[in-house]
Amino acid sequence: MVDFPAGAASQPFRLSMLIYDKRYRSLTIQAVVFILVMLAASWLIDNTLRNLAIMGKTFSFEFLFRRAGYDIPQQLIPYNSDDTHLRASIVGFLNTLQVSILGCIAATLVGVVVGVLRLSSNWLIARLMTVYVEVFRNIPLLLWILVILALFTEVMPPPNAYRGDTPQASMIMFDLIAPTNRYTAIPSIGMTNPPGTISLGREGISWALIAYAVVIAAAFVAHRMMRAWAQRVQEQTGQRPTTWWKTLAMYLVPVLLLTWWFGLHLIPPVLRGFNFAEGINLDNAFVVLWLALTLYTGAFIAEIVRAGILAVSRGQSEAAFALGMRPRRTMSLVILPQALRVIVPPLISQYLNLTKNSSLAIAVGYMDLRGTLGGTTLNQTGREMECMVLMMGVYLVLSLIISGGMNVFNSRVKLRER
Repeated sequence: MVDFPAGAASQPFRLSMLIYDKRYRSLTIQAVVFILVMLAASWLIDNTLRNLAIMGKTFSFEFLFRRAGYDIPQQLIPYNSDDTHLRASIVGFLNTLQVSILGCIAATLVGVVVGVLRLSSNWLIARLMTVYVEVFRNIPLLLWILVILALFTEVMPPPNAYRGDTPQASMIMFDLIAPTNRYTAIPSIGMTNPPGTISLGREGISWALIAYAVVIAAAFVAHRMMRAWAQRVQEQTGQRPTTWWKTLAMYLVPVLLLTWWFGLHLIPPVLRGFNFAEGINLDNAFVVLWLALTLYTGAFIAEIVRAGILAVSRGQSEAAFALGMRPRRTMSLVILPQALRVIVPPLISQYLNLTKNSSLAIAVGYMDLRGTLGGTTLNQTGREMECMVLMMGVYLVLSLIISGGMNVFNSRVKLRER
């Protein structure tokens, strides 16, 4: 490497400076790498198009607007077999989002609880949690999906099975959920004073949902303003005012008022004849996949939580005990907030893994993006390349959104030097 003197900036430009001058070398390397990558990509695309032409195919997405001709049992938006492959793919994508979001939430709850209990002073509880973690994370996810599917199909009774005059399908969890070998019946939500819906073609958005979103958003803004006020008071007086009950009231009171105004209530499933009615019948393919993703990913999150807690200095908990704090409050107010800085980065990877592992839904017949766009649509249209490109793009964008959102959260909880 050649280091030019201070007056080198006035020297005339020479081509050799692109390599030997550190002011230009990094730009030269980046330009060369960019050109090589673009050349490789253009060669790959050209080679693919040539091979498709030899087989008599073209690269086109017009098949998305043809009639799909197949049914999807689980759907969050209206769909029938006369709709296009594009709408079928959107239904599959929404099913992927549904199981991924619910799986991330449930796996986080399981992982936090198990991770904390693994450090319990109770020998039996700590060992039971260890057994759960080691068993679930050391057996492939696909096997767990098949095992849980077998439990549902072989152990659970059919909804139309009776023993004498008594139905075999039993209600659990305060008589609100009824698992069977075909579906799992759960309560639906009813309103005595429905406010109506906004029609958006075949879909509609309830005014009640909009009202809840508005009051929660307003409560969030008010909470941020109150935190800023409390921070200013603390900086001026050295004492931070108590705000937790105000925050709770900001969120809880408007929600309870809306619930009372709309008359929201649960409608439990009721066995009528040979099937459950009134409630919502969740297909067991969804329930099995959600349970398997939750328990499998929860085991990994538990280890992340345990490692994060152990990364916090023991002096933090000892100081809290010296101030008279109980172990439970010490864990929730002192240890876990500091452990989050260690927990969040690897937690992002687990969320991404769960989202991508949801593509194993094909094993239980759950029609997600892999089952619609990468399954039935691909087989019917013969557009393997287009379907694979679309699926890869969707999973890539979804993963980047999850990673970006978690990175924003991580930047908010990380330590800041003064």
